Amino acid sequence: MISSIAQRRRVAALAAALAGAVALTACGGSDSGSEDTAEKGGDKAGVRTVKTAMGDVKVPAEPKRVVVLDTAELDSVITLGVKPVGATTSDTPSGFPEHLPADKVEGVKLVGDMSAPNMEAIAALKPDLILTSKLRHGDKYNELKAITATVMTEETGLPWKENFRVHATALNKEAEADKAVADYTAKVAEVTAALGGKEKAAGIEVNMVRFVEGADIRLYGKENYIGTILKDVGLGRPAITDTAEDGFMLNLSPEKMDQAEADVIFHSTIGDPKKAKATEVLGGSLWKNLGAVKAGKVHAVKDTLWIQGIGYTAANLILDELRTALTK
Repeated sequence: MISSIAQRRRVAALAAALAGAVALTACGGSDSGSEDTAEKGGDKAGVRTVKTAMGDVKVPAEPKRVVVLDTAELDSVITLGVKPVGATTSDTPSGFPEHLPADKVEGVKLVGDMSAPNMEAIAALKPDLILTSKLRHGDKYNELKAITATVMTEETGLPWKENFRVHATALNKEAEADKAVADYTAKVAEVTAALGGKEKAAGIEVNMVRFVEGADIRLYGKENYIGTILKDVGLGRPAITDTAEDGFMLNLSPEKMDQAEADVIFHSTIGDPKKAKATEVLGGSLWKNLGAVKAGKVHAVKDTLWIQGIGYTAANLILDELRTALTK
């Protein structure tokens, strides 16, 4: 579930533009399809036009059979009260992110891995809307839109809030989106207050470390999903995060883990802990000599939530965990 750093810098402003630039039409009847099947001169009854990273797309006024191809889109639809008919698999025993309530994903069909969704499995579900991003599946857009209306945001991660608005528009769930945003904003304020207010929160420097099987250890900067949540709460970040490439992350070797020093460190692992170097680092002297470790201010968290969640349902749970960890 790791994005290319180079593509991460496609600014959130583009996603915001997508969220706001939506043409509305009336309901009634049923019609779906991509921009290729759009009626010229205006929308048909029961169809709305959504501006996406791939151009204008005609979507049903009330989508009923939605397929999502990444964790961000899955979080969005669940947050908005929509159960998809299909989703790509996550790196968990069930195939779904562990933080999502079981009843919310019960009966949802798995349609392959995020990196290689199964087109036949998707088509077999007869969806009337597919949600994903250009970053993930831009190269598969023609195949996807041949199945049904496909709404893509430009990327994932950093512009998650703007992307959520695009998803809400495609699903005709703008009112539900407003409530989700308001609830999150209220919880952010509660967590900041629990930490003693903005000034005290800013005085707590936090780092996020991710151990990744088959890749370097990652120290997350500010320009990513978890970075936006830490910023919303008003938490401080060590100076090293300002040196992250494109603001996204730094790659660290086990010999440089002293660079992860902070008042509080959160860490997650994706893949086998030994192959991801988590076992080596967490058991090593360099890690054990970090001030945060000695002070008992290090917390292991679930990767599927803190890194892969990428939505409001995940964000609210992260806020709960932040408050618990930082008010001990």
